[in-house]
Amino acid sequence: MVYPSSVWCVGTYDAKGEPNVMTASWGGICCSQPPAVTVSLRKATYTYGCLMAAGAYTISVPPKSYAAQVDFFGMASGKRTKKFAEAGLTPVKAEKVNAPYVGEFPMIIECKVIHTYEIGLHTQFIGEIMDIKVDESIIGADGYPDMLKLDPFLYAAEQGKYYGVGAYIGNAYDIGKKFLPES
Repeated sequence: MVYPSSVWCVGTYDAKGEPNVMTASWGGICCSQPPAVTVSLRKATYTYGCLMAAGAYTISVPPKSYAAQVDFFGMASGKRTKKFAEAGLTPVKAEKVNAPYVGEFPMIIECKVIHTYEIGLHTQFIGEIMDIKVDESIIGADGYPDMLKLDPFLYAAEQGKYYGVGAYIGNAYDIGKKFLPES
């Protein structure tokens, strides 16, 4: 297992147009041009069928204050449960793709499926990022989302546990400069 994994909520509409959401941890950034992210889902999930039919999904990045609702999204099936209603959260129709997102979460990524790969138990969905929504409350002084304000959490699959994100340790492409040879 790669340790740890992001915790994301994947939003889709079902065949009746009902909003559906599930928790997924097998995913990440996969391309910068075009900007794309990936999520991998088992065929047995209700979301898999919804995503295959719609060709679009959202990723709602939850803060750790919603960990219980997010955990529920990963346990209940959208086939039998209206997860948004049960968790007391708001489905919002995305602007650029045909999928809902979680209105209470501060960072949303809207994706159009551009590739699918059957890997074995999981199918990997590559989604081109069509739009990103970030609540002003988590924007840092540099104009980008601030990790500590977002307050996401991580999943350790081998332990079945959630963990918070740690403190800032340094700037990328800077803290390792001391190991570069002098030019």
